[in-house]
Amino acid sequence: MNVPTLNAPPSLKARLSQGHPWLYRDQIQDAPALPSGTWVRVRCGGFTAFGLWDADSPIAVRLFSRRAVPDAQWVADRVAEAWETRAPVRAGATTAYRWVYGESDGLPAIVVDLYGEFAVIRSYVQSVEELIPWLAGALHVHTSLQGILWRRAGGDPESLWGRLPPADLTVEEDGLLFYADLFAGQKTGLYFDQRENRRTLAAWCAGRTVLDCFCYTGGFALQALRAGAVSITACDAAQAAIDAARQNLILNGFDPRQHSFLVGDCFQVLEQFALEKRRFDVVILDPPSFAHDRASRHSAERAYVRLNRLALQCVQPGGILASASCTSQISPSTFRQALAEAARKANKRLQILHDAGQAVDHPVPAHFPEARYLKFVVSRVLPLT
Repeated sequence: MNVPTLNAPPSLKARLSQGHPWLYRDQIQDAPALPSGTWVRVRCGGFTAFGLWDADSPIAVRLFSRRAVPDAQWVADRVAEAWETRAPVRAGATTAYRWVYGESDGLPAIVVDLYGEFAVIRSYVQSVEELIPWLAGALHVHTSLQGILWRRAGGDPESLWGRLPPADLTVEEDGLLFYADLFAGQKTGLYFDQRENRRTLAAWCAGRTVLDCFCYTGGFALQALRAGAVSITACDAAQAAIDAARQNLILNGFDPRQHSFLVGDCFQVLEQFALEKRRFDVVILDPPSFAHDRASRHSAERAYVRLNRLALQCVQPGGILASASCTSQISPSTFRQALAEAARKANKRLQILHDAGQAVDHPVPAHFPEARYLKFVVSRVLPLT
């Protein structure tokens, strides 16, 4: 195979040698006119690696291998490594989890989520689509599957193999049951990254009133109810999410008529609750990302301060605020600073009780800190002294 060679600036050698898989377009002089999906050789001093060229993305090259252009066996080896990494997840009462997490598992811009006997492949850029058939073929080696679905960037879901998943597919997380829509659900159907945080937070919910903002399909709410929460108020901007949360409560033997479900903007709901002086023992914030590029980082910080300030006004003295950020442009330290500023504006004290990231099926390579996008902080809310 004739592989074009690109030369990277010497200043990048240390970072690339550590294993960072990205080369930005503005880091390449005299960028070649190549179609997306072309294998290229990147050289930087004595460093050499092979990656896929992207003609459209700000990330011009995603690196895969230090040794050779990947083939089907190379992809199968990455899938096998990822399967072993998830062994602790399979040891529990969980049948749905992230099997392949992009750059963290050596397959940039690709994820694979397993839902029982169905796998969903999601590719985020066109340049990696050449690998999808090899990837689909490697999945069968490790578990019995009934079907493989592909959700490509900008395209409709496509069946790669087997039968399509049913509309009422049910999976298990920590012994709780969830319906999963693999065709239209966010991510590939469910959010797995908060699994361990949902379990951890449940310990603070027994006998308490809980407000679950941005509830999606009710993951936090269900863990809280199983732990003994006395009431749940769940809020999300999407009617479909609220409907799914209700159905998941019923699926697990809880009566949704005993709890409250609100469709609305969570900022506005919190503002109204604050005006009404409504208070909860536990308030959960798990919003979507507030920034998709570095230019939006400062506006995202302001949004986190405002959101958490409103939430703090709705927490009983001595209660719990559980606040998350999935905005990758916001670092853990910046997020804690936003919480501190929110507490200052709300005239509250915050004691951080738990500070975590995403679940074990979303590992973070030492050489790729960008994979650590999720922040989850549980704090006790106290009055000023």
